[in-house]
Amino acid sequence: MAGHSKFKNIMHRKGAQDSKRAKMFTKIGRELVVAARNGDDPGFNPALRAAVALAKSANMPKDRIDRAIKRGAGGEDGTIYDEIFYEGYGPGGIALIVDALTDNRNRTAAEVRSTFGKHGGNLGESGSVVFQFSRVGVISYPAAVADSDAVFEAALEAGAQDVDSSAVGHEIITAVEDFAAVSETLAENFGAPESTGLTWKPQSTVEVDEERARTLMNLIDALEDNDDVRAVASNLEISDDVVEKLSA
Repeated sequence: MAGHSKFKNIMHRKGAQDSKRAKMFTKIGRELVVAARNGDDPGFNPALRAAVALAKSANMPKDRIDRAIKRGAGGEDGTIYDEIFYEGYGPGGIALIVDALTDNRNRTAAEVRSTFGKHGGNLGESGSVVFQFSRVGVISYPAAVADSDAVFEAALEAGAQDVDSSAVGHEIITAVEDFAAVSETLAENFGAPESTGLTWKPQSTVEVDEERARTLMNLIDALEDNDDVRAVASNLEISDDVVEKLSA
């Protein structure tokens, strides 16, 4: 997963953070509502446990978390959401997977296709990209939380699959079924993470130059700005030199 945490760090610096924060809370609230429909006790509902961990890592207010869980568990939110992902390619042949949670598949598909087209990409057919990725859990901590050896040891002891540490931070990779348990154990050791979630891990990456990286970042940023999009994964690799230029 080389380059992934560096890329996410660049994306985090972009745009109006207050606006992104509000949009993030809306998306996480939807995740909580959907997960809570299978029970409002995180101890017996792994999906809800993961959603609560995500909400806490984003510093979502507790009363807002509780309201979302109550709406989902009590059936107050009658909207039916479908989990779906879209596959496509950005400029330079970079593979992208777009995770979405939508109440209208036709609307979301049209919007995602339009965003790809506007930024020099193409929405692909089902199966055209996913074979290049594995579904995993990702937990991210800042570099200052502990040194790489300490994080590596704690993560593997908790049941993680791998750890990628760099000057930017620590990225812990888990199997989907172990994600919630590893998240909780690491939170006990290091506190709340910067971010957590399920994502698609590329089996190999493609390095691009500064111009292509900037174009791809604009595409991914536009996709993630869609209210129905949960996250975007790519096999993009960014060198340290390009990171410095884009972060300036």
